[in-house]
Amino acid sequence: MADRPRLSGVDFAPAPPSGEFNILKVYVKDVSFETPHSPGIFAKEWVPDADVSLRTRVVELDPGQYEITLTITATVKIGEHTAFLAEVQQAGIFGIVGLTSDELESVTSAYCPAVLYPYAREMVSDLVMRGGFPPFVLSPLNFEALFEHQRAQGKDGAAETSGG
Repeated sequence: MADRPRLSGVDFAPAPPSGEFNILKVYVKDVSFETPHSPGIFAKEWVPDADVSLRTRVVELDPGQYEITLTITATVKIGEHTAFLAEVQQAGIFGIVGLTSDELESVTSAYCPAVLYPYAREMVSDLVMRGGFPPFVLSPLNFEALFEHQRAQGKDGAAETSGG
């Protein structure tokens, strides 16, 4: 099996079904970091309320070649004031051939975002630290479970979740 994200023997991404799968390019598509209430926000007691949302977008570039974009938006508030808003669009170009339509949907909606997530997660953490805030580390996610949950709810297209 080609490079699947692993840490201490724990899989962070499901194995893709049979067929041909290649990671052609991984890149940052867009980054935004805002601290609308700085510098005053730094004087407030740090009791944050975080809201994190995820979205994926799939674009077929050519037959068998897909751009997958994972967008993470993290908004952290102290009371009514936004401490920071960080948004990262981490993208990749993937070569995927020889799959059924169901397998392709699973790979583009679960496996590919799981490949991109560690990159986006690191970028969000870095932005927050460089913005002068305490560490902000996103938890590992099971994209396959998120995809299956959305499929069970009858949602089509991009995966989206939020929580704080």
